[in-house]
Amino acid sequence: MKTVTVVVRVFIGLFLLFASMSFFLKLAPETEAIANFKAINTGLIASSYLIPLAKTVELLCGLLYVIGKYVTLANIIILPVTVNILLINYFLSPQTLPIAIMLFLGNLFMIYQYKQNYKSVFTP
Repeated sequence: MKTVTVVVRVFIGLFLLFASMSFFLKLAPETEAIANFKAINTGLIASSYLIPLAKTVELLCGLLYVIGKYVTLANIIILPVTVNILLINYFLSPQTLPIAIMLFLGNLFMIYQYKQNYKSVFTP
């Protein structure tokens, strides 16, 4: 199971690094937003800080996953991001839903694998 955990951890880390570096270095052209997703995307871009903040979180967590340090912290920090990615893809952009599902399930798997590190969080 340790090998599977390392493979999932590195896969998630590389995916997050690719997504964030693509944004910051403009490696891929922006995809054209359609329908309701266009309205959400316009609002996120208009805020001027939210997309760069999310991409910075993705970058930092991706680095933590790849190097294997502070994975427990990265699991918790990236969870709200993966939930939002999943929900946005489910409701507004279903063509990329399989990728979002894999990312979310990978995050849940990593949290499960590191569950012993969270016990102190839930003790009164």
